[in-house]
Amino acid sequence: MKTALVTGSSGFIGYFVADALLAAGWRVIGIDSMSDYYDVALKQSRLDMLETHSNFTNIKGKVEEPGLLTELFAQYEPEVVVHLAAQAGVRYSLENPMSYFQTNLGGTLQLLEAARAHPPKHMLMASSSSAYGANTQMPYQENMQADHQMSLYAATKKSSENIAHSYSHLFALPISMFRFFTVYGPWGRPDMAPHKFTSRILEGRPIDVYNNGQMRRDFTYITDLVEAIILLIDAVPDYLTEQGKYEGDSLSPVAPFRVVNIGNSDTVPLLDFIKAIENATGKEADMNLMPMQPGDVPATWADASLLKSLTGFVPRTTVRDGVAQFVSWYRDYYKI
Repeated sequence: MKTALVTGSSGFIGYFVADALLAAGWRVIGIDSMSDYYDVALKQSRLDMLETHSNFTNIKGKVEEPGLLTELFAQYEPEVVVHLAAQAGVRYSLENPMSYFQTNLGGTLQLLEAARAHPPKHMLMASSSSAYGANTQMPYQENMQADHQMSLYAATKKSSENIAHSYSHLFALPISMFRFFTVYGPWGRPDMAPHKFTSRILEGRPIDVYNNGQMRRDFTYITDLVEAIILLIDAVPDYLTEQGKYEGDSLSPVAPFRVVNIGNSDTVPLLDFIKAIENATGKEADMNLMPMQPGDVPATWADASLLKSLTGFVPRTTVRDGVAQFVSWYRDYYKI
């Protein structure tokens, strides 16, 4: 039985990745701190579902705890690592910046040190579309210069990419960094717009819509994202044999390291996304139009050509279908 280590396994994306690996016959070691950044009961519900699998092992702990990941690597010898643990949220980084340094940078460094001592066959590590920062040329391509991040959260994710590249180069660690684009779906985080909009619309309360509604996002449905991650497990970077193999490849010339966008290859107006929630709930939104918030960007849009070249897959769930499934889950989970 193959073994995978998934960090942030009780989180939104971590839960779905761990569940998919378990369904495929993997042994999964999950680690999560169960932080109270958002409702711990939601995380516990995800964990409870994972623990119904006999080949799932849960470790409660912080990835930034010195030596913990090295102990887990030594004990379980994972062939694959999917690193999803992070302090998320753009706006929260204005309130609690230290948590971003501790988890996003400190945790990544602990992970890489563990891999240095006990190298896995492939490490897949989460970054973010926010790494593109102030870029206005779209769709975003992995080889674009990305030096002007707009929030501390984004800066820690781009810094993690740079740190991971250096370890990949120095210690020949195969690493794929994936940049997520506005992931949503059932079991999603309560601090994200889909969750907040749905709860307020169902309760008849106004929703805050930033930049006066003039926002666009590349919304990516959770099952599409997870399918891409699982397929990328076998797309192990190898700079000795793959250089120049794919058009537009982001493979490093000096390391087995690659950055891959995972997005829906579309940019959807936020007002259209809200309209999809209105259609799914059967209720009209009362919108409170507000100015752009610090650290935010007006638009995101992924070029997923490299993902398709590597895996043959591109995300395909429409906003209409994805939102309908999210609202259905929301009603069921919160008994509305």
